[in-house]
Amino acid sequence: MTTAHPARYSSFELRFRSLFHEGRALAFDCDADGAIDIDHLSERARLSYLYARALIGREYAYPEVRPV
Repeated sequence: MTTAHPARYSSFELRFRSLFHEGRALAFDCDADGAIDIDHLSERARLSYLYARALIGREYAYPEVRPV
């Protein structure tokens, strides 16, 4: 899941890999440091991002910054 962001957020994604469902992940546009512009996320994307952060170690692995 990605959303439109300013240009500095279009080259990288912050990916939360599921610990239990291989191939299932949540991904969000970010900068090279992994910072998300949460103010520009849709409501659904914002809730998904906060959900993934809250469940690190239980449902999702620590996020990785990856080039797009």
